[in-house]
Amino acid sequence: MGIKKYIIGAIVGGVIGLWCGINIGKDKPIWSNPITNEERRIADKAKSKAQELMNDAKKALRETLEE
Repeated sequence: MGIKKYIIGAIVGGVIGLWCGINIGKDKPIWSNPITNEERRIADKAKSKAQELMNDAKKALRETLEE
């Protein structure tokens, strides 16, 4: 009876740990669903990085032209 509880506890603990670990790795809240559509999130990150890069390039170009 004791070994059965240990095995069940290890399986349940492993599943919960995997669930939380995936979310921690993705910078999401711990108890959120790790199996959601990530394409929108990745696209938003790419868009914001592209805008940041474009703004930095504009700033550098303006500084160069002022000199």
